[in-house]
Amino acid sequence: MSKIIQGIQASDGISIAPCYLFVEPNLNIDKKTIDNPQQEITRFDNAMHESKVQLTKIRNTAEEALGAEHAAIFDAHLLVLDDPELIHPIKEAIEQKSVNAESALEDKANEFIQIFESMDNEYMKERAADIRDVSKRIKANLLGVELPSPATIDHEVIVVAHDLTPSDTAQLNKQFVKGFVTNIGGRTSHSAIMARSLEIPAVVGTKSIIDEVNNGDILIIDGEAGVVIVDPTEEEISEYTERARQVEQDKEELKQFVEEKTETKDGHHVELAANIGTPKDVDSVIENGGEGVGLFRTEFLYMGRDNMPTEDEQFESYKTVLEAMDGKPVVVRTLDIGGDKELSYLDMPEELNPFLGYRAIRLCLDREDIFRPQLRALLRASTYGTLKIMFPMVATIDEFRQAKSILLDEKEKLKSEGHDVSDDIEVGIMVEIPATAMIAKQFAKEVDFFSIGTNDLIQYTFAADRMSEHVSYLYQPFNPSLLHLIKNVIDASHEADIWTGMCGEMAGDSRAIPLLLGLGLDEFSMSATSILKARRQMKSLTTDEMKKLSDEALQCSTSEEVLDLVNAYVK
Repeated sequence: MSKIIQGIQASDGISIAPCYLFVEPNLNIDKKTIDNPQQEITRFDNAMHESKVQLTKIRNTAEEALGAEHAAIFDAHLLVLDDPELIHPIKEAIEQKSVNAESALEDKANEFIQIFESMDNEYMKERAADIRDVSKRIKANLLGVELPSPATIDHEVIVVAHDLTPSDTAQLNKQFVKGFVTNIGGRTSHSAIMARSLEIPAVVGTKSIIDEVNNGDILIIDGEAGVVIVDPTEEEISEYTERARQVEQDKEELKQFVEEKTETKDGHHVELAANIGTPKDVDSVIENGGEGVGLFRTEFLYMGRDNMPTEDEQFESYKTVLEAMDGKPVVVRTLDIGGDKELSYLDMPEELNPFLGYRAIRLCLDREDIFRPQLRALLRASTYGTLKIMFPMVATIDEFRQAKSILLDEKEKLKSEGHDVSDDIEVGIMVEIPATAMIAKQFAKEVDFFSIGTNDLIQYTFAADRMSEHVSYLYQPFNPSLLHLIKNVIDASHEADIWTGMCGEMAGDSRAIPLLLGLGLDEFSMSATSILKARRQMKSLTTDEMKKLSDEALQCSTSEEVLDLVNAYVK
C-alpha cells in the first residue's frame, strides 16, 4: 500500500523514479593498536587509490554536467591526495606507533586542518577545507562505507535528503536526478529556487521523508501539489504517468509563445525576464523566449569551489552571459553572500541573526578586496552586451552611494589602464528591506532602476524567517501591507521616469501577475520555465481591469480577502 507524504511545493512537474537517500554515514572511529603495520599501510594505500578513482569520476561528471568552473573544487581535492606532506606522516604514524590507519589519518589531518585554519593568509586557510573533505573520503573507504555525492549519480533517481545546500544542488545532474525531496526548507529556500532553475520537480519541508523511505523505494513527486507518494500502486503509477504526459504536452503547446511579444490583451508591453545562477542557465532563458535576464545571482560563481573566483574567471562568466543574450538586458546582482549562503573558504562571524547581519552589500562594502574584483570584471564585460548592475540588500542611501562610488572608481582605473568600458550601464538596487521601499521616492533620485526582491521583502516586512516552517504562515505575498510597499516603489520610480522590476518568487506566481500588472510593474523576472505560462496569461488580461483589481486589493485587510478577489477574477 502506498504512503502519501505532504510537503511544500518547491518546483513544478511530476517524476517517478527510485529513491536515492542522500545521507552521510557514521564515520566515528576507535583508536586501535595493530600487530602488522605494513598490512595497515597497504590498507591505507588501497583507500587512497579508491579515493582517487572516486574523485576523478566525480570531477569528470561535474565538468560534463556543470562545466569546468564547478569541477575545479575536485582538482584541488586530487592534489591533496598527492601531497607527501600529509601522506608520509600518516604512514610514519602507522609504522612507528602501530596504530590503525583510521586513527593515524584522523590525527594527522586534524593537525594540518588546525595549522591552516590558524593562518592569516586566506588562500592557505582554504586548504583546511580541502584536507577535511579528502580525509573524510579516505576514512569512508577505510571503513568500507560510501559517501553520498550528487555528482556521482549516474542513473535515474529522486534524491531524498534532510536538506540540500546550494552547492549540493549545484552539483545535481538533471539527466539523472529527476527530482528531490527534503525534510526542511520552504518555497523560497535557495535549493527550491535552484530546482526551478534546473527544471526538476521538488518538494521540501516534509519534516520526515528521511525516516519514511529506503534506498530504491519507488517514489512519485507531484511538484505542483507538494506531494510525495512512496511505493505507489500500479493505478497511481498509471495516473501520474498520464499526468506527466499532459504536463509535457502543455509544454509543447506553450512553445508557440516563444517568439511572441509579451503584451496584454490591450497591447500594453511588459518585459518578461529570467533569473539565473550560472552562465549555463542562459540556454534555458533563450529556449523559453526570455526578453532579458532580470537577476543573475552571482554568488553561485563563488560556491561549489574552494577559493574565491579571480577577476578573469568572473569576467569570462559575465561576458558569456552578455554575449549569449545578444543585446538583451542582463541585470547582474553583485555578491549576495551571508544569511543561509556561506562560502567554505570565507571566514564569516558567528551571528545570532545572520539574515539581519553581515551579508550582501554590507559585507562587500567592508571587504573591498572581494567587491572590487567583481566590479572590475563586470565593467570589463560591459562592452559585450547590455549590462545593468544591481546592489543587494541596500538599506540606506549612504550604502548605495558608497557602492556606486567604488564602482565609478574602478571604472576610471580600468579606463586609465586602457580597458574599454561601456558608458551606458544602468546602476540600480534590489528593494528587499521595508525601510528602502518606504523612501523609494528619495532613492529614485539616485538610482537608474529598482528590482523588488519579494522573498526577503516579505521576510523582513513580517519579521518571519523564511527558512522556518514554524512561521511559514507569515509568508504572505498577498497581504495588503506588502502590496502597498510594492505600489510605493513602482509609483516612485514612474514619478522619476525610471523602471521597476521584480525578481522574487511572486513575479512568476499566476495569482500575483494580474495584481502586479495593475500596480504598474514594468519587468517580471522569474524561473525561465515560468516565462511562457506567464506570457500566455498576460495575453488574456487588460490593464484597465487589472488596475481596478489592484485598487480593490489595496483596500483589503487580509491576504485571504486579496486571494478571494484574485481567485474570483482568475475563474
